[in-house]
Amino acid sequence: MAVIFDGIAYGLQLGLLAVGLTLIYGLGGVLNLAHGQFAVVTAIAATVLVDVGLPMPLAILAAIALAGMLALAFDASLMRPVYRLRGEARVLLSLLLTIGAAFVIDGLLIYYYPFAALNVDISGSAVNVLGVAMRRGSLAASLLAVLALGTLILFLRYTRRGKAVRSVIQDEEGAQLCGINPARVRTAVFVLSGVLAGVAAVAEGLTSSLGATDGLDLTILALIVTVVGGLGSVAGALVAGLLLGIVYTLSSFYIGAYVTFIILLLAAMLTILVRPSGLMGKGA
Repeated sequence: MAVIFDGIAYGLQLGLLAVGLTLIYGLGGVLNLAHGQFAVVTAIAATVLVDVGLPMPLAILAAIALAGMLALAFDASLMRPVYRLRGEARVLLSLLLTIGAAFVIDGLLIYYYPFAALNVDISGSAVNVLGVAMRRGSLAASLLAVLALGTLILFLRYTRRGKAVRSVIQDEEGAQLCGINPARVRTAVFVLSGVLAGVAAVAEGLTSSLGATDGLDLTILALIVTVVGGLGSVAGALVAGLLLGIVYTLSSFYIGAYVTFIILLLAAMLTILVRPSGLMGKGA
């Protein structure tokens, strides 16, 4: 039972990490292969700010804001030529540019901060949840993920800007005819994806540690969740995150972490073969 609870907690983190990626794809038809690096930048920035004397809560908030600014810089530079293209050309160029940027960010972080890692320690004894002893860090990470995802859902459903995002995702030309500027919406969502990646980094730091070399692994996990859940589907990312989180913890506990990654990749492959649109994709 404890393994299942850990899987749910980890699945919430995966869903939080993947939802920013799927929003970008659903809105702009691009894949950001530097998404994991947004999380790592948040982790390293928070660690550096704490080392220079800033309190942890303020350091985390500043680091998340930095992730949003990095996403804004991406949108204002790398994404401009991408958005001029359509279809497969847009996806391919976004893959090439963002993976190149990911390598640059990784190189800089590993060179300047090779040993920095975010680890948010919450002291105290374990908490009993339905007869299972849960670490305070896991509970805090789960609560953070639920709050972030719940806020995102409320934003998309009930705010004017959120409805504009949904309109552009469903029909960009129709939304433009209604007076919505797709370019501004894309920029806002790209920044939002960076912030969500930053929050996911904090959640990861509450349960383990996040360092300069973890960006690629986070991007791969986010891609797997996005593919299984359905590209462009926020609900699919959440469902797939929970399912794969449970699978990950169960297989790690009984088999091993290395084989677990292979199992997740097989899950993504089978999803593409059996249900190309994903569990809750548009074509489902």
